[in-house]
Amino acid sequence: MGAVIGKVEPTEMVWLPESKIEAKMVQAMQRRASQGSSMKSFNTIILKFPKIDESFRKCKSIFEQFDEDSNGVIDRDELRKCFQKLDISFSEEDINDIFEACDINEDLVMKFSEFIVLLCLVYLLDPAALLAKSKIGTPNLEATFEPLVDAFVFLDKNKDGYVSKSEMVQAINETTGGERSSGRIAMKRFEEMDWDKNGMVNFKEFLFAFTRWIGIDEAEDEEDE
Repeated sequence: MGAVIGKVEPTEMVWLPESKIEAKMVQAMQRRASQGSSMKSFNTIILKFPKIDESFRKCKSIFEQFDEDSNGVIDRDELRKCFQKLDISFSEEDINDIFEACDINEDLVMKFSEFIVLLCLVYLLDPAALLAKSKIGTPNLEATFEPLVDAFVFLDKNKDGYVSKSEMVQAINETTGGERSSGRIAMKRFEEMDWDKNGMVNFKEFLFAFTRWIGIDEAEDEEDE
């Protein structure tokens, strides 16, 4: 995810995105961060877990609609048709990039949890496209994905499009009042988000961690058994 290019302060790193799609994610998140966040603490995010979980599961109908062969995954061609039906004006390169970015298992197909992450990234990059929900008969996708964008903005204290360890500690401390266990809690949550273990978390990594926190991955594993 991103490469370090130098220090601004002793504890601050400047990161360059490793891909075009990551650069677009970072730019979109920086624009959104200028609006601020309604989240007041990490507990506020946790309290939203059940409602977001319910909203995610309503998105299953979208997934099934575009899983044309009903094999439980969406391949690249099915995703391309999905974008065409939604009139999402992504280039072929962007579609390939976002597919590869969300294909976390690198198995060339997209499971439901990966598809949720992809939809949320599309919402971040092109909100108008997904808000045309009448085309796919979906629930309110803005209500589904905006809390996740809002949560990331809350964590990204310096509004650079990434969450660092120090920012995670700060967010947890705001909730716990600096209790002795807060540092351990922050590090555990951060490690769950930092998929590539490079010390910085982008929005995609945050989303994949979130699907695990609310149990989407576990539910998929149970269905596969």
